Amino acid sequence: MDPRYPTGKLAIDPDFTMDKRRAAIAAIGALPAELKAVLPSARLDQPYREGGWTARQVVHHLADSHMNAFARFRLVLTEHKPIIKPYEEAAWAKLPDSTLDPQLSVQILDGLHQRWHHMLQGMSEPDFTRAGIHLENGLVTIDWLLQVYAWHGRHHIGHLRLTA
Repeated sequence: MDPRYPTGKLAIDPDFTMDKRRAAIAAIGALPAELKAVLPSARLDQPYREGGWTARQVVHHLADSHMNAFARFRLVLTEHKPIIKPYEEAAWAKLPDSTLDPQLSVQILDGLHQRWHHMLQGMSEPDFTRAGIHLENGLVTIDWLLQVYAWHGRHHIGHLRLTA
């Protein structure tokens, strides 16, 4: 197993059915509970692999990334093909707040995922085809974003398990 990808590499499914969509939406809703279940056994200042982030940084990264993701979904839902700007994740992980208690990011993720999950459950079928222009990936739909962030949560839960 490659510790960089403990749950496997991201694979965007071109045949993203309604059942798969429901499963991805459920994964977004379940992330805070999964995080709370794995966090007590994580060694917070232990990297998940040589040269990797510590468990503490992974938790803060999840909050950073998913706050950005929530904003991206909302932009795509409310604007015509908005620009989706990437950010320097590695630089964010080195900012001074990355040393704080990860429970602060767990609290952020709790509220954020409740809102995000509720928003996703209330979307119409055509909403999932709305698109934005990602500066690294080109034209992407809500379905594409949904697959990315459902995977992203599982991916980093896998990293946290590697520090236990």
